[in-house]
Formats: sequence, C-alpha cells, structure tokens
Amino acid sequence: MSETMSETGSEIRVGLIGAGYIATWHADALSATPGVRITAIVDPNESAAQGMAHAYGARAFTSVEEMFAANCCDCVHILTPPHLHEEIAVNCLNAGLHVLVEKPVSESADATRNIQSAADSAGKRFHAGHNFLGLPSYTRMKAAMQSGDYGRISGCEVTWALPLAPLRSGPYNLWLLREPKNLLLELGPHLVAFAQDLFGDIQMMRAEASKPALLPGDDPRPQYIRLLAQAGGVEVTFTISMVETVDDRSVTLRGSSARARLDFAQDVLIVERENPSDLIVNPLRKQLDLSRQHLWQGAKNAAVQLKSLNTQNPYGRSFRGMDAAIYGDLSANKPQDARFSGASAVKVMQAIDDAIALLPAEVLTVKAPAVQTRQPKPTAMVIGGTGFIGRALTRRLVADGRDVRVLSRGRSGPFPDLPDNIETVQASLHDLDALTEAMKGIDVVFNLAKALETTWADALKNDVGVATRIGMACEKAGVKRLVYTGTIASYDMSDPGQQITEDTGFPEDMTDRNLYARSKAECEKQLLKLHRERGLPVVIARPGIVVGAGGPLQHWGIGRWHGAGAVRIWGHGRNILPFVLNEDIADGLVRMIDAPVEGQSFNLIGEPMLSARDYFDAIHAELGARIRFAPGNLYAFYAGDALKYALKKYALRRKGVIRPSLADWKSRAHFSPFVNTKPKEMLGWQPETDRATFVQKAITQANLMGF
Repeated sequence: MSETMSETGSEIRVGLIGAGYIATWHADALSATPGVRITAIVDPNESAAQGMAHAYGARAFTSVEEMFAANCCDCVHILTPPHLHEEIAVNCLNAGLHVLVEKPVSESADATRNIQSAADSAGKRFHAGHNFLGLPSYTRMKAAMQSGDYGRISGCEVTWALPLAPLRSGPYNLWLLREPKNLLLELGPHLVAFAQDLFGDIQMMRAEASKPALLPGDDPRPQYIRLLAQAGGVEVTFTISMVETVDDRSVTLRGSSARARLDFAQDVLIVERENPSDLIVNPLRKQLDLSRQHLWQGAKNAAVQLKSLNTQNPYGRSFRGMDAAIYGDLSANKPQDARFSGASAVKVMQAIDDAIALLPAEVLTVKAPAVQTRQPKPTAMVIGGTGFIGRALTRRLVADGRDVRVLSRGRSGPFPDLPDNIETVQASLHDLDALTEAMKGIDVVFNLAKALETTWADALKNDVGVATRIGMACEKAGVKRLVYTGTIASYDMSDPGQQITEDTGFPEDMTDRNLYARSKAECEKQLLKLHRERGLPVVIARPGIVVGAGGPLQHWGIGRWHGAGAVRIWGHGRNILPFVLNEDIADGLVRMIDAPVEGQSFNLIGEPMLSARDYFDAIHAELGARIRFAPGNLYAFYAGDALKYALKKYALRRKGVIRPSLADWKSRAHFSPFVNTKPKEMLGWQPETDRATFVQKAITQANLMGF
C-alpha cells in the first residue's frame, strides 16, 4: 500500500483476472468491503469480461498488459486456472500491484516461493485465497482453542466429503482432472490451511488413495484420499471424499475439556462438553445443551439469510471475512494477517507437496493416451461433444465408421483412446469465419451447445445468437445436415390431460418461462426461419430426461436436490416421467443424418417406464441406497418464486427479473405425457422397451454413486 493512499484514505482499486464462476463470489464480497472498489475485469473472453465489468461498474480488458497500461488498479485477484497463477502473479507484483491468488495458489511449493520472492522484491503483498479461514465461526473456534476453552488438543480431523460430479459425468477437460495429483492440489489447501493456521507447521506422515473413478480411456482418478499428519503436537487426519455422499465439510478438535466441530460449509460451530451434574441428569443436560446450540445456530443463520435476501450464505460470508481482514490491514498499513499471508501459503503448499510424494506411484500415474497411427478425416462435427450427450454421440459416430471433429473450448477432449478418429479444435462460437473454417469437409454438424444465462439479453447473445451463427456457418461451409438439440422444457407440460406430440406448439408468450426453456424455443424459431427462407438443412431433436452411464445422480429434471441423500420432487411424483437412455438419444441423433426430414422436429422420449417415485425405489432396490424424497408443492414453489421476484424487482431494484409462472413450475413436473410415434415411424428409432433392461442401464450400471 502506498503511503499516499493510506494518508488520504482513498479507495483501494481492485481488478479481477478471470471472469469465471469463482469471480462472482470475489466480486460480491469486494463490493461489500468498505474502502474497496472493483475497477477492472480481465478475461481473454471479451464477452465474459464486458458482461461482468458492466455488472460491477468496472472496465473490461482482454489481457493483463492492457490493464497495466490503464493504471487502474492497486491490487488484483488472480482467478484463472491454477497452472497460470505463478506467471500472472509474478508479473502483477513486478508491475507494482498487490495480489490475492485463488487457491491453489500454484502447482507446487517452489512456485509459491517464487511468488513470495517476487512480492518481497517488489515490496508488495501476496495473499492466498484461503477463504474459509475468514468465516466468523472459524474465528470463534480458533479464539476459544487458544484461550484453553477446549482444554489440551490431542487430535484434529479435517474433512471434505462432497460429491465431485465431473469425475463421473464430466466435463473432463478441466484442470483438476488433468492429473491425479490435481485433485489434492485443488481440495487439499482448504483442509491444510485450517491445520496450518491452528497448529503451525505440518509434518505429513502417511497418504493413501482409493475408490478410483475411470475417466474416458480408462484413466483412473482417486475419489477418496486420506492423509495422516502431525502439527504442534496434535495428530491430524485429513479426509477427502468425492463420491456421492452426505456433505461433511468440517473441522473437529478433540480436547481434554470439549470436542468442537465446525461445519464450515454451513458456518456452524457446535461444542460438546461434559457437565458436573449427577448420573441421571448429566446425559439429559448434555443433549439439551447440544440441542440449544443447534437451534441457536440454525435460527441465527436463517435470520442472516432472510435479512440479506439470501445474499449472505456461508460461502459468501467466508469471502467477506477474508476480504475484510486483508483490506482492513492493507488500508491501515498493518502487517498481513497470517491466515492469508504468502508465508502461510508456502507452508500449506509444502505440506501438499509432501502428501503427494507419499502417495503410491500408481495413484499418480496418468494413463498414456493411445498412440495415433493416422490423421482423422472427419465428416461429422459435434459442438458440445464433451458433454453427457455429446460424448455418447461422438463415440457412436466413431462406432459407425465416421471420423469426428469436436469443437471445444480446450485443446483436448474426453477421447484419449480414439486419436485416429477424433480431432479436437478450438473456435469461438461468436466468430462466423472461424466456425465456417472449422466446418470445412464436414457433412453433418450436431449442435448440442447451450448457454445457461441469467438475463434475456445474455441469452439472446450467447444462446440464440450462437445457434443462428452456427446455422449461417453451415450454409457458408456447404454442410449437408445440421442437427440442433433443443429441449422438451420449452413445452407447456402443466396439463396431465394433454398429450404432447411434435405438432404441439410452444406457448405464444414465453416471457414468464424460465430462461433456458424460452431461449431454446427462440433458437428453434430462428433456425426454422433460416430453413424456410434460405433452405438451411436443419433437423431439431428434443431429448427427454436423459439417464445412463456418465450421467449425474443429482438430476435436476426430477426434483430439487439437497445433497446426494434427499430430493424434493417436482410435484407429487406419481406421473410417468419422459426418461430416455443416453445411448438411445445418440441413436436417434445419428438417424437424423440421412433421413429425409429437413425442417422437422422430433421429441426423443423413451417408452413409458418410471415415475419419480419409481426411479428412487429402483435406486434403493438396485444399489441399496435409500434416497429421501418428498413431494414438492408446486403452488408453494410458485409463491416463493413470486416473493423473490417482488423483492428483487422492488426492493433490490434489479433489472430483467423474470416474472414467475405457475405453468412454468407445473411444467417441471412433466405432467403432460408424450407420444413418441413420429421418431419411431420416420426415423426407425427404437428406444428401450424392456423395463428391467432400462433400469439396468439407467441405474445399476450407471455408476451413480461413484463407487
């Protein structure tokens, strides 16, 4: 912090480098931090940078160098993929900026030391984004431990038990899945930072990994990691579980006077103590004390959520606590808070390195991809080929003898075992010329892309605009067939008495429908307009609720999930749902390549099989796992949505808020039955008809639990 800034008390100007998912959490916390103003958003994706910059009143840049030249920041938060952290952090420090680096701050302890060295040389501060150390409940736990309230601490257990869906259903081109060690690099700092801050330097003693998940190409990744360590005379156990499990993200301290358990996912601290009452009253008093604490913590958190209109959940509070500590010290020229200092980050990453060194070599080995013997000669392109349906479709095309070009944001895709048949290319979906170039030599394009936006303006740009642009590129490149994947969600499915066929139209007014349903309907409208007016050879597919291997357990087409063990069904859950196997979807899409069906649409819905209740009963019967489900009152969902709409529009003055619709909520329950005659007659499509086989493929063999 410059002396001038501290004397004048001027605002600290902060830039965010990276405009992905985590950036919003940082931006919201910074916006609530006194004396701080967001002035820059940097992302190579200009649209993402501009959209976020507009939302937070900042300037947008597509490179760090542009931000340097503008001289608009005093500090930056580096929120890019971890393999880019070191270089960007060092460059920013050398440019005279303080840095906060999202965890993991780097890919090794040595790289972290390089960042700290650059900070020391520049006279600037390097902060680690260990946000959970900023939780109010953690601050209370640490203070109580240090004051002796829990007695002498002998043991500590730090747990991260939370399903990691990409391990089983992708996307597989994420940094954290590139190497097995990246899973520990990604999640380990959260756990190790707690122990480092509480007890001091950590000595890793043992590391083990189990329950491997097989990525495409049979490349294993561990889903269960356990580390044994010592720190400050305390035995510490770190547990990371990424299978489908009850959420348990906690720190437990075992002391001579009390056992304290911090649920850092919920910002709840519960302390279990003995009491001096006699043998009869003692157990009652102990349980009453625990009940009182749980009730108080639950009521307090609910009050915070209500008062803040759901803008201060525990995760958001952790970022606010971190930023308050960092920028409070920075503005007052106080020494760095040790919780977030670069020196602590080095020790945390050294402990992670030590743990990785203790893991067996076979756990850390990346299975080498197959050796390429020829260059692919693709005649089919799949846009969205790394997704659930896209992966099955791409492999089906190869099985049918076609080479495939997959359009992806990354340079690699989930097909390491098929280098002779699949090539992955990068092209911006906003660049017509690049899309046209990528389609050279292609006969059929499958567009499975989708954009889940929060405003209609963004949906028009990033979903409807993209779908139309892909259609125009197909025209320019001479593509013979474009298969576009829409959604049955665009229908009004609220009436149990109405059968839905391809002749059933979408509602005339969709302004009160959810953005995904509305946007997909508009995409179809624009593509069919291109077909009528310019002869675009488009065919539209609308998959139902897609299930099968590679799909998620927590499928939101069925209900609102509360972890892996509980779900509130959309509606009563007794009506038959439009389930369909992923392999049947791939078969239907392939059949659209040569069939004389240009300008037509097909609802790819399987044969009537299961209701939501039947589905969960089948999971219990086949997997031995009972998932608690309850019917969801759609009128209550609608009323709650209406209340949120009123608060957002009139209390928070937000623009573009979607007016709630009862029909939209009822449609989520899929009350209207579908008739799948058209694809069977015109495409020769034959979805699975045997219920037992369907259950085997959709549930038993689908690896829903991850183990």
